[in-house]
Amino acid sequence: MTSSPFTYSQQAQAHQGQLWSVDVSYPPLVRADAEEVLAFLLSLNGPGGSFLAGDPLAAVPRGTATGTPVVSGDGQTGQSLVTTGWTISTTGILLAGDYIQLGTGTDTHLHKVLVDADSDGAGEATLDIWPRLRSSPADAAAITVAPALGLWRLASNAIEWNERQAQMYGVSFGAIEYLVA
Repeated sequence: MTSSPFTYSQQAQAHQGQLWSVDVSYPPLVRADAEEVLAFLLSLNGPGGSFLAGDPLAAVPRGTATGTPVVSGDGQTGQSLVTTGWTISTTGILLAGDYIQLGTGTDTHLHKVLVDADSDGAGEATLDIWPRLRSSPADAAAITVAPALGLWRLASNAIEWNERQAQMYGVSFGAIEYLVA
């Protein structure tokens, strides 16, 4: 977005790029628990490694999320995803804020549902999602709803921890979505 310094009129451009990023701070940890976390983080060798993770507070959808959901049709792009395999005629099959996972391994992508979705009489539902699809998922590709994970890498080479009073450790790190070219 740019703003004129004279008239304050604004122009905004929506870019194609959309990327998850997260800052993680653990609650105070005793040394044994902190060392396990630190060893894992150090084993990633900075942004070179990758790991799967989701939102621990949203591991279960708020919607009913029943059935065996899959992508319905190939060639899909943008921020809408046509799906099928849900329990038929269900209001609130997914609710705004629920996560879905597409793909596995290095092709894992995490998406958030933006609008409540209902399934129709054929078990189909169109999901408005963020971020937009970066590549077209295959027809009948599985959709994971619990837990929905994304592929991450550390945002930098820095791994931070501190020793607090009462012999507790504070551990924090930043991560960004791991995008394979």
